[in-house]
Amino acid sequence: MIPKTMSTQHPDNVYIPFFAREPQLGGEDEIIEAFYAFSVLGIEEQMWDFEGKEVDEFVVKKLLERYPHFFRKHKLGEDFRLTPRVPNPSVEKAEAKLLLETLESISRSADYSKIFYGKEIAPIFEVILPMTTSANEINRVYDLYKRYIVGKQYKRVYDVKLYEWIGKFFPEEINVIPLFETKDAILNSAEILREYLHGKDFEYQRVFLARSDPAMNYGLISAVVYDKYALFKLQELEEEESVSIYPIIGVGSAPFRGHLVPENVENVLEEYRGAQTFTIQSSFKYDNPPREVIKAVEKIKSSKRKEAEPINGQILLILRKYEIEYSKQIKALAKLVREVAKFVPSRRKRKLHIGLFGYARDVNGFALPRAIKFTASLYSLGVPPEVLGLNALSEKDVEVISNVYNGIYKDLSLAFRYFNPKSAEKFKFLRDILKMSQLFEFERNEEHCEITNKILDGEINEELIIKAASIRGFLG
Repeated sequence: MIPKTMSTQHPDNVYIPFFAREPQLGGEDEIIEAFYAFSVLGIEEQMWDFEGKEVDEFVVKKLLERYPHFFRKHKLGEDFRLTPRVPNPSVEKAEAKLLLETLESISRSADYSKIFYGKEIAPIFEVILPMTTSANEINRVYDLYKRYIVGKQYKRVYDVKLYEWIGKFFPEEINVIPLFETKDAILNSAEILREYLHGKDFEYQRVFLARSDPAMNYGLISAVVYDKYALFKLQELEEEESVSIYPIIGVGSAPFRGHLVPENVENVLEEYRGAQTFTIQSSFKYDNPPREVIKAVEKIKSSKRKEAEPINGQILLILRKYEIEYSKQIKALAKLVREVAKFVPSRRKRKLHIGLFGYARDVNGFALPRAIKFTASLYSLGVPPEVLGLNALSEKDVEVISNVYNGIYKDLSLAFRYFNPKSAEKFKFLRDILKMSQLFEFERNEEHCEITNKILDGEINEELIIKAASIRGFLG
């Protein structure tokens, strides 16, 4: 059974989860979080993020040891999944060897599982490869595990073969889930996957389409259209290759990052027809009453995957002028965003992505914070990132786009509630965006405006940022 819901470890929540011992969640907290997601919320899969975070590599052992009653009834690897997100050596040079360590831990986790269940059940049998841009990258991870992690067991160590000494390696192969994050990778995801599937006899293939980083890089509207275009092309590939393809959409709480909140579940399911699995991020889980969260998760799980909407490639031409304008505006705001981002609280103990041992997340050549801090910073300035670049489009353009991006009016109306007109005094281009707001129905949130007024006047601090986030119902 392919999961409908995947719990992620992205720190986009306003409030500290009840089980956390301090504001920043560490490895031990995330063990509890995984169990909470499985046992209380009914989320079917937990992404375990080795890419960019300090996480516990003994998660399987600890889950089985601490919660034996639950996991004897609900098998890890069958009823629930744990799926690592591994470093991509093509991008993360300093973390490259962590890929080897993560893959090595898969068979070790299977040993714990065999002792616990008394039979071979692989608790981990898939990995997510971020920033995938080619079939070669996926093949390398697949081949690395099959030939060098598992394959080495038949090598002789002095007087015995390795498996005779330390035991057999299981599972014999793993599935690799490519995570496509750039424009080119998303638009060409079907062709990349076609090349990877060639010559393989898989029962199914999962594929992960990013939503937050594309929005940062190309703007909200482009991010939605590109993902929907990819869903349609992946559906065509599924029919042509006669192999089941199950897309994952990485949605967050803010409209900029997907607008997946309990009250908007049905709209998101309809928007991303063709997607099989939806990510449930921290804000969804912890900034809403548990009953609402459980009900919303059940709604996603009980939904049936629909056919993806056909997307005419001509619409991509409209987006060119929008992306150019969006990029100019982000460049103008970048310095202020970086300044505010310093005061946005972190909820996870995360490795540096910019610095001596990190890789830079940049937009068209200039460094910016990660998506959650980026979104939170702009909202804190009274400039919702959803509205940036909008002035490059005509009213007719917006109407045409609405035929593809069904929720554009709803999402932008919500965003404009938090647009502070005072921000237009600092940046001229925001005046044109303010004029565009007339196309949308909304009532400005004055309480949010009062807080962002202080931040715009230079009173930047964590308390004000959290107050504003509490009004919105999400940090970023």
